[in-house]
Amino acid sequence: MAQALHVGQQASIKKSFSSGEVEAYANLSEDRNPIHLDEKAAAESVFGRRVVHGMLVSSLFSALLGQHLPGEGTIFLGLDIQFKGPVFIGEEVTAFVKILTIREDKPIVTLRAWCENARGETVVDGQAVAKAVLQ
Repeated sequence: MAQALHVGQQASIKKSFSSGEVEAYANLSEDRNPIHLDEKAAAESVFGRRVVHGMLVSSLFSALLGQHLPGEGTIFLGLDIQFKGPVFIGEEVTAFVKILTIREDKPIVTLRAWCENARGETVVDGQAVAKAVLQ
């Protein structure tokens, strides 16, 4: 349950995605683009090696909203994101959310949502909207 939310409040989680996780996501999502799955095809791409699906990386926002900020019971209402750079298999990323606004009439929270690689470069950037469950 979310409690005492305030503008500026922030949460983060770290994750690196394995080859097996990328392959499982490809099967679940039906996105079998060779840039994610085939070493040779990925080597010939602009990135030079396999990359994690952008939507798989951005799925970390769901974990943050539903378990950390606002927390359990949160209903994810929307996400507007841009993919700014690749995330490579095995590369650690940190996903962040930060409260920008809280509506006064109902518990609707707007948050900045972004991911950074280990070098501090933003690889996903956007904004999320969620309904918090307050005690």
